[in-house]
Amino acid sequence: MIRNVHSRDLGVPAGPFVERVQELWPPAWGTQEFDRPLGVGADGGHGPIRYRCVAFEPGSSITFEFTDLSGTHTLSASGTVLRHELVGDFGFVAWLRWVVAIRWLHDACLEDLLDGFERAAGREPKSPARWSWWVRLVRRAFIPRRRQPQRA
Repeated sequence: MIRNVHSRDLGVPAGPFVERVQELWPPAWGTQEFDRPLGVGADGGHGPIRYRCVAFEPGSSITFEFTDLSGTHTLSASGTVLRHELVGDFGFVAWLRWVVAIRWLHDACLEDLLDGFERAAGREPKSPARWSWWVRLVRRAFIPRRRQPQRA
C-alpha cells in the first residue's frame, strides 16, 4: 500500500484553488488534459499517468481514480490549507517503479504545483521546490526532451 501526502498553507482560503488545478499545473510536467471540463466523469491525466474524476465538490475537493492502477489521488481544501493525498495498492512491479523512480517525480511535481498555488495566492513560497539530482537524472533518462521545458 502506498500513501503519499503533500500539503501547503496558502495563507488565504484554499477552496477556490481546488478547481484551478488544471490551470496552475506546472508546465515542466506536461499538460494536464481531460476529455471534458473538470468534473465527475472527466477522463484524462498528464503524460503516461491516466485517471478519471470520480468525485468533485467545488471549493472543497476533487478525487481522481487511476485507470491502469488501483488507487486514487485527492486534492482537498481545509481553511487555508491545500492537501494532496495519493493512496494506492499497485502490486509489486508498480510498487517497485514507485520506490525507484515515480515517487521522486511525483513529489517534485506536487511541490512545483503547490508552489504555483502559493504564487497564485499572492505570495512567494518560503522554500521554493528544487529538483534533486535523482529527479533530474530520472527525467533525463525517461522523459523525452521535447516534453522537458527548462525550469527557471
